[in-house]
Amino acid sequence: MKKLCGMLLALFIAAFVFPLSSFAAVFTDVSDQHSAAAEIKYLADKGILLEKPNEKYRVNDPITRLEASAMIQRALNLPMENRPSVELSDIKTSHPHYALIATMVDEGIFTGNPKQQFLPDGNLKRGQMAAVFVRAFDLKGKTDYRFRDVPSTYWALPDIQTLSVKSITTGFLDNTFKPNQSLTRGHFAVFLARILEPEFTDTPACYKGDNRAQQIINVPVATLWKTPGDKRHVDAAAVSKTPDIAKWLKEMDLPQKQWLVGKVETQALYGQEVKVLQTHKDWVQVAVLDQSSPKNAAGYPGWMLKSHLTTVYPNYSSCEKAMVKTKTAVLSQDEKGQKPFRTISFNTTLPIVGKAGNLMAVQTPADGVKYINKNTVKTVNAKGTMPKPTKEQIIETSKTFDGLSYLWAGTSGFGLDCSGFTYSVYRQHGIDLPRDASVQAVNGLKVNKKDLQAGDLLFFAYNKGKGTVHHVGMYIGNGQMIHAPNPKRTVEIVPLTLEPYKTEYAGARRYLR
Repeated sequence: MKKLCGMLLALFIAAFVFPLSSFAAVFTDVSDQHSAAAEIKYLADKGILLEKPNEKYRVNDPITRLEASAMIQRALNLPMENRPSVELSDIKTSHPHYALIATMVDEGIFTGNPKQQFLPDGNLKRGQMAAVFVRAFDLKGKTDYRFRDVPSTYWALPDIQTLSVKSITTGFLDNTFKPNQSLTRGHFAVFLARILEPEFTDTPACYKGDNRAQQIINVPVATLWKTPGDKRHVDAAAVSKTPDIAKWLKEMDLPQKQWLVGKVETQALYGQEVKVLQTHKDWVQVAVLDQSSPKNAAGYPGWMLKSHLTTVYPNYSSCEKAMVKTKTAVLSQDEKGQKPFRTISFNTTLPIVGKAGNLMAVQTPADGVKYINKNTVKTVNAKGTMPKPTKEQIIETSKTFDGLSYLWAGTSGFGLDCSGFTYSVYRQHGIDLPRDASVQAVNGLKVNKKDLQAGDLLFFAYNKGKGTVHHVGMYIGNGQMIHAPNPKRTVEIVPLTLEPYKTEYAGARRYLR
């Protein structure tokens, strides 16, 4: 009853949301931008922290069992008078914090170790923290999910699972909990604030722990090459830590762009999943799962820098997705959209974890939550299914790229090749085409030239249309097509009577039915 009364007081909810940008720093080592700033200020305002304002909170220091005890006692407003004596080998009645320790033991929040020691100055471990919080606040909740590094036999597993199911913790990005690691004072403050004030548990309802490791593209656009190894000096922007495809295209002259033919295989976008096939030094050969190809059953293969990948876990697979519908879009660090993080491409798709005014909060592969303007994306359901597009919608999307630079093997809003163009336009509407023109030419529904409809794909072949298919465009009606022709030109709209297309016409396929 004592715990319950104190808890009711501590759970008094402030009638406002806590915008981080409005906080003045309470402690000298906790800036307004610190990830735990809001929670620490909340605890300070409630008188739960012992430290004085304008001093250091020691946010990254391990929290001791005694320090944790004091914060919990204040949070629950537990009386410390008339507690039974404690039978602990390292605690005497003369200890300056004897009353606090006796209170913790009497309430069953902290217990002694097998040697009957309280270890007041010992660091509180993360697993111990889970048990302490469950006991102190009578937390309930069960789940079958288990962090990757918490064995089924671990003594505090049920307590850790309780914190997980109540969204008090989501563990680390690699789906570990690190139960035997010392807990920092900053993390303790975050967990305690989440227990006392539900506003701080910002985990989206669609979050579901999933320990299946995935290899994900972690740069705006990753370029996949025919062979691994060093590239030309002019390719530096494409193989840098954070590739800049727009800069790469701008710095290449025509011969340098033409050199890419046969040297580059395809590209993959931020957040796309790949399968690693083999490794060579700093390079990995991968298959892009979203790009079908007879070259590999898993997806389109090619070599890319290992550093452009990251391992993630599909914890947000049940969330709706934000899919970029403009040529490019800017991800921001802040919910006001004033601090750019990186520019991403058309068709980049990221889980939606919240909304902030005119921005959507999205979960990035390895950089936490970022923000994107709602006007640059469309919302896609968790399964990725979309309503069947109309011919008009397909053509409208295709014209988005009129005038865009040609890039051999390009599949992004920075630059496209011919089949990358058709593949990307249809993908925006939930229709997956094979990656290459030669494969697109033998799939879909065969269409006679006299029966062409807007959105049909047009194919062109050597030997006056009777040889190998080497190009694809999209019919837009009125005897015209839109296509990405070659490194000499940009995406353009031309009549079908224009040579060499009139002579090399090899047939059409319909993917919109």
